[in-house]
Amino acid sequence: MSRPERRHDDTFVPRRSSRRSTADTAVLGVVVDVPEPWAQLLVDWRTKCGDPQASLVPPHVTLLPPTEVAVVDRPSISAHLADVARAHPPFDVHLRGTGTFRPVSEVVFVAVADGVTDCTSVAGDVRTGPLQRPLSFPYHPHVTVAHDVPTDMLDMAQSELADVDARFRVEHFTEFEQLPSGAWAVARQHPLTGPARS
Repeated sequence: MSRPERRHDDTFVPRRSSRRSTADTAVLGVVVDVPEPWAQLLVDWRTKCGDPQASLVPPHVTLLPPTEVAVVDRPSISAHLADVARAHPPFDVHLRGTGTFRPVSEVVFVAVADGVTDCTSVAGDVRTGPLQRPLSFPYHPHVTVAHDVPTDMLDMAQSELADVDARFRVEHFTEFEQLPSGAWAVARQHPLTGPARS
């Protein structure tokens, strides 16, 4: 049975001409969730900046960007993600300060100050096997707070969130599926149960 051509995109922004699932495909993403109280703070800021994704995309660190997959491959994908989660222990993330991808991309983000190595390791393992795919840019863990909004809003987010300082324990990663509306729904969570690193 032939598989549909897989489309790639490194952002969680709906595209009308691509990445929208059909009866035979689904669009998945895998992320580290940002917990409360910081999640609501970042949603509020994304809303304040006029970013329409504020209500569609929960604050997160991306492990697998939106990726179109065949529905028949979902069981093997879930098994793959469970295997990855079993190979990695929980880890700590420290979000501190802001950064931007401008002028390459109109994005302002909260920076991952600690936990970069763990995010990179988990992300690398996620993007193997049935989820093997290229990236448009080198992997750079971050939490987007404004994307494709006016320059003054990007500047405001970068300045006003510069003092963000959040620490949290990552106990699982989350598999999301894109709905027809463009919103992202939790498909399942995969607990990190790997052996502690020495």
